Amino acid sequence: MKKLDIRLFRLIKNSKGQFISLSVMVILALTIYVSFSMVADNLNDSIFSYYETTRFGDVFVEVVKIPKSAIDKLHGIEGIEKAEGRISSDVPLRVEDPNEKVSVRVVSLPKEVAGLNNAYLLDGKRLTDSSKTTMVLQQFADARGIKAGDEIVPYIAGRQYPMDVVGIVGSPEYIYLMENEQALMPAPEKFGVIYVTEDFAQSVLGYQGSYNEVMIKIKDDYIDQIDSIVDEIEDQLDRYGVKRTIKREDQLSHRMMMQEVEQLETMATAITVLFLIVAGAIINVMLSRIVKNDRMSIGVMKALGYNNFKILAHYTKFSVMIGLVGSIAGILLSIPLSAAFTELYIMYMNIPMFEMKVYPAYFVYGILLTSVFCVLSGLMGARSVLKILPADSMRPEAPKAGGRIWLEKIKPVWHAISFSTKMVIRNILRNKRRAVFLTVGIALTYSITMVPIFMSSVWGNLFVLQYGEFQTMDYNIDFSGPMNRNALRELSQMIDVDLIEPKTEIPFELRNGWKKKVVSIIGIAKDTAVYHLKSPGGYPIELPSSGIILSENLAKSLDVHIGDEILIKNFLPDKKDKSIRVKGITKQYLGANAYMDIEAMSDLLGEHGVFTGALMNSKDDVVSKLKNVKNIRQVQSVQDMKNSFLEFMDMMIYSVGVMMLFGGILGFAIVYNVTIISISERTMEFSSLRVMGFDKKEIYKMITKENGVMTLMGILIGMPLGYSMCEGIAVSLTTDLYTIPIIISPSSYVVTAVATIFFVSLAQLATIRKIYRLNFMEALKNRIS
Repeated sequence: MKKLDIRLFRLIKNSKGQFISLSVMVILALTIYVSFSMVADNLNDSIFSYYETTRFGDVFVEVVKIPKSAIDKLHGIEGIEKAEGRISSDVPLRVEDPNEKVSVRVVSLPKEVAGLNNAYLLDGKRLTDSSKTTMVLQQFADARGIKAGDEIVPYIAGRQYPMDVVGIVGSPEYIYLMENEQALMPAPEKFGVIYVTEDFAQSVLGYQGSYNEVMIKIKDDYIDQIDSIVDEIEDQLDRYGVKRTIKREDQLSHRMMMQEVEQLETMATAITVLFLIVAGAIINVMLSRIVKNDRMSIGVMKALGYNNFKILAHYTKFSVMIGLVGSIAGILLSIPLSAAFTELYIMYMNIPMFEMKVYPAYFVYGILLTSVFCVLSGLMGARSVLKILPADSMRPEAPKAGGRIWLEKIKPVWHAISFSTKMVIRNILRNKRRAVFLTVGIALTYSITMVPIFMSSVWGNLFVLQYGEFQTMDYNIDFSGPMNRNALRELSQMIDVDLIEPKTEIPFELRNGWKKKVVSIIGIAKDTAVYHLKSPGGYPIELPSSGIILSENLAKSLDVHIGDEILIKNFLPDKKDKSIRVKGITKQYLGANAYMDIEAMSDLLGEHGVFTGALMNSKDDVVSKLKNVKNIRQVQSVQDMKNSFLEFMDMMIYSVGVMMLFGGILGFAIVYNVTIISISERTMEFSSLRVMGFDKKEIYKMITKENGVMTLMGILIGMPLGYSMCEGIAVSLTTDLYTIPIIISPSSYVVTAVATIFFVSLAQLATIRKIYRLNFMEALKNRIS
C-alpha cells in the first residue's frame, strides 16, 4: 500500500465521526434515489401489465341508453379495435347495521371472458349463468370481510336481491377505489363494486337489449389520434344522449395512480439532490479546514517530491471514500427497502400482478451521481493545496487581522455582557462564513421538518374548507332520475328538515378553442344558503342570473378568464351546443365544477322545474329514513366523510414520521460536522483558555452558546423558507381533483422549532466527547494535525 494511502486511512480514523455522519447522508440519499426510482418503475410497469392482461379500455362513454347494434357500428370508425357495452348503476347495499350507509356499483360482465375491462379473478370462481351470483371487488370485500360463499343483498329499483358471492376480483378501473371525483379519499368500507351477469343487469335495471356505458379499445397505431377518434365517437352516439366521455388519461383511478408514480419520481430526485448538495458542502468545508491544518505536512510532502496532483488526489480520495462507502451501503439497503415499499403498494393499491424487479441501471446512476458530487466537493475543498509552497509552509501561517466588532462600539451594551458571551459574539462575527453555513443548514433543517408537519394537516384543512366554508350542507342527496318540486315536499314530510334546496347536476363538456373538459355543471338556487362562492382573493361572489361561474382549477385548465365565452357541448339528445359567458371564478378545494343559477340551468336543458337532487341540513336520521326510498340513488353525509378521514389519519402519521426523520438526519449531520470542524481549528484557542483557567465544561458551554445563537437565527430564517417550501409542494400536488390549501397554524411553527432544537441538541451532545478528549498541552506544543 502506498504511503499516502496509509495516511488517508489514518486521516479517516482520526475523523471517523465526521466520516460516518457524511457517509450516512450519502447512504440515505442513494437509498432514497434507488428504492423510490425502482418502486416507481415497478408500479408503472405493473399497472400497464395489469391493463394489458385485463384489456383495459382507452375510452369510456356514458350514455342514457344505447342498443347493441349502435355499439357494433362503432367498429366502422378507423382506429377502433373493439367496442363493448355494459350496464353500470350505483345502488344501496343491505348491511347488518341499519344506520350504516353502504353503496355498491353494479357492473355487468359479458358472457365472453376476453371482454374489455375484464375482472381479474383472485379467489373463488367466475360468474355462472345464474342471476343470483356475483363477484365482489377485492378492496370492498377485504374492508367488509366478504368471502367467496357469502351472501350480499343489494337494493335495486326498490327491491332486495340476495346474491351469492362466487368470486373475489380485482379491476383495472378500481386500482385506486374512489366513488367519484368529489370523494375526499378512498372509503372501501362504504363503497364497492359488484359484478353481475349482463342478463341480470339488463333485467333489473331496465336496459333490456341495451346499455348505458360503452367501453372502447383503440388500436396501438392510432393511440396518438385518440382526440379525433373521440370526436367521431361522440358525433355517432349523440342521438343516444352522451352524458360523458372519459379518455384513459382522465379516468379517476388511472389518474391517481399516475400521480403516485410522478410523486415517487419527484421525491427520488429532489430528496437525493438535497442531501448530496448538503453533504458536498460539508465535505468542501471539512477538507478546506483539514488542508489548512495540514499546511506544514503538505509542505513536507512537496519537499519530498510529491507533486500537486498526487497531494490533491490524496485529499480528494477522502470524499471519494465517503461516496464509495455510501454507495455500497445505499445499494444494499435500497433492495430490502424497495421490497418493503412494494409490499405496501400491493396492500394499498390492489394490483394483483405487482412484482418487485431490480433495475441495475439505477445502481449505476446512483453511483455516478454520488461520485460526481463527492469528487467535485473534494476537489473544491482541497484546491488550496495548489497554493502551498514548501518553504512558506515551514513557518506558521500568519494569523488573520483582528479588530473590534461593531457591537463593541455600543459601550453600555458591551460592558453589560459577560466575558464568555463576548467571546461567543466575537467568534461568530469574525468567522462569518462558518456562521452563515451553520445558520443556513439549520434553516434548511427547519424547513424540511416543517413540510411533513404541514402535510399532516393538509387533508384536515381541505375537509374544513370544502365542507365548512365552501359547502355547508349536512347531506347531499342524488335522485335516481330527474324529479320535480314535489320530490322536495315529500322529503320535507319524511324528514325533519332545517333547510332544503334543489340542485341540478349534469355533466357537460366545456370548450375554449381546442381546450376542453368534461365536468359537472351544478345548478343551485340564486339565494343558496349552503354554497358560499368566493373568488381566489377571498371575496364573496353572487350567483348571476345568467352566465356561468367556474372553479379556479377548471378555469386554469381551459385557460379562461372572467368575461370570456366558452362553449357548452350538450350531451342530451336533440339539444344544441350553447355559448355562455364566464361571470366569475371561485375557489374550490375539492373537485372541479361549474355553477349556474338553477333557473338558467333549466333554460340550458330546456326543461323547467326539474331537479336531479337536493341539498339538506337536518338533525334527523336522514340516512336510515331514506334508505328504502326508491327514487333516491345516494345520500352523501358530511359526517360519514369526516369519519373516513379520521381513519385515514393513521397513514398520514407514518409518512410524517419518515419525513421528520429525514430532516433530523440532515440537521444532525450539519450541526455535528460544523461543530467538529470548529473545534478542530480552534484547538490553540481552547488550549489558551485552559491555561487562563477555563475548564472543559465552560468551553463546551461557550460552543453551545455559539450554536444556540445560530440555531435561533436559523429558525427565524427557516420560517419563511419553510413556508415557501410548503407552498411549492402544495402547488406541485394540486390537481384537477383537489387544491391543496396553504394554511400553516402558529402551533406548526412552534412544533417545527422544538423538533429542530431537539435535532441540534443531539448533534451538540455528540460533540462533547471531542472537547473532553482534546489534548490541550500537546496542541500548545505542536500545530501539525
